[in-house]
Amino acid sequence: MHDLKRLFSGKNLSLLIALVAFLVPFFIEIPGLSEAGHRLLSIFLVAVILWISEAIPLFATSAMVILLLILFLSDVSGKLEWAWGLAEFPEGNAVPAYTTFFNTLASKVLILFLGGFFLAFGAARFGVDKNLAAIMLKPFGNRPSRVLLGLMLITGVLSMWMSNTATTATIMAVVLPIIHKLAPTDKFRVGLALGVPFAANIGGIGTPIGTPPNAIVLGALSKTNPATGEVLGQCSFLQWMMFAVPIAFLLMAVAWLLIIVMFPASDKSIEIDMNVKWAKSRHATIYYVTAIFTILMWVTGTLHGINSYVVGMFPVVILLATGVVTAKEFRGLDWDVLWLVAGGIALGVGVSAAGFDTWLVGLIDWNAMSGGLIGIAICGTALLMSTFISNSAATNLLGPIAVAVATAAGASTMMILAFVALGASMAMALPISTPPNAIAYAAGTFTTKQMVLLGAIIGAIGLLMNYLLLGPLLRMAGVL
Repeated sequence: MHDLKRLFSGKNLSLLIALVAFLVPFFIEIPGLSEAGHRLLSIFLVAVILWISEAIPLFATSAMVILLLILFLSDVSGKLEWAWGLAEFPEGNAVPAYTTFFNTLASKVLILFLGGFFLAFGAARFGVDKNLAAIMLKPFGNRPSRVLLGLMLITGVLSMWMSNTATTATIMAVVLPIIHKLAPTDKFRVGLALGVPFAANIGGIGTPIGTPPNAIVLGALSKTNPATGEVLGQCSFLQWMMFAVPIAFLLMAVAWLLIIVMFPASDKSIEIDMNVKWAKSRHATIYYVTAIFTILMWVTGTLHGINSYVVGMFPVVILLATGVVTAKEFRGLDWDVLWLVAGGIALGVGVSAAGFDTWLVGLIDWNAMSGGLIGIAICGTALLMSTFISNSAATNLLGPIAVAVATAAGASTMMILAFVALGASMAMALPISTPPNAIAYAAGTFTTKQMVLLGAIIGAIGLLMNYLLLGPLLRMAGVL
């Protein structure tokens, strides 16, 4: 009896459910879904169940996802025809080469992560994190709620102008010393660790350059209508900020309130060392110069034209070449987080190649809805898809569909596209949902279930907020 109970323990039960979920699409035909889509659904279900349950480590799930995609959805599956044969892909979709999925392990996003890891490592080694904490948090005092508010505001504002990933990596280096001073049983440790990535995700909404989905929908908006030859719409940098910044700050306030309620602090104050003492060694100086240079390059990307991914290689090369980061320290970096993100990227590639995304979006009859309902439905679709795949990939998929739906329904193209961008940016329920989430997860302070609960609540409130406020704010900004 005891052995049977152990067999059906939490982890084993999750593994069993994942196995059953994997097999079901092979035996049940889903109307409108291609054979490749059925296989992708199998892998998708396994990934979702294991990422949420953590029955095996998250990075192990990512590695398994990459392997399953290669075996079942790449050109390799054709060579294993004795087992399952090559899946039939939707018309117009080429069979991905197996290297397509392997290449996600060298994605530009991972390079950006790596650069952030190097900066975070140097910040901890030379005490930069403690100094920044003292400088930035001093105006907010030492009450836990105010400390969290200060961290979230600083993170959110920085994320409007620079990479959300780079911002999170920098601010997490400030937060970790504070977290480590708290008692292991203090729930506020979780609140601090979750507040930073969520503030980064929300803050990116505020400007056209804050996050890729914003730029993608503006690009779609600038295209011409084939029927009329006119541009679909216009929205200046300032107009975007006029409607997006209020939503960002309001949602950030909601997130802050939820965190202090769900993860209250055990103590009435947090001890923060306000003494600032800068290291003056040769290696410290090299790090200071490298960090300042990298951050300035990230912030001024529109001026010099070098994207943030390429900039992320600068600290890696400089700090390794100068010996600031040794081989031993290099091996100790959070490589598991990089594998975790790679799995999410690979899954996004598979979703698109198998036509699963098109099928999923096609489940909704957009033409039967009013403009407001279309907006909230497509916003919810963007949020759901971006929870599991890249928000850029989800926006790229939904952008053209949003334009077509808006045109057919006679709704505002700008409003429908704004729903897409905002919905994609509000998806933050899993460590793989956004790079900031994955960086924060690497700190090991919270569980996936805690992130899922808070992220789902914020996403739901964000949907309602978009439905109620987006139209009036767009009119105030002069876009509608």
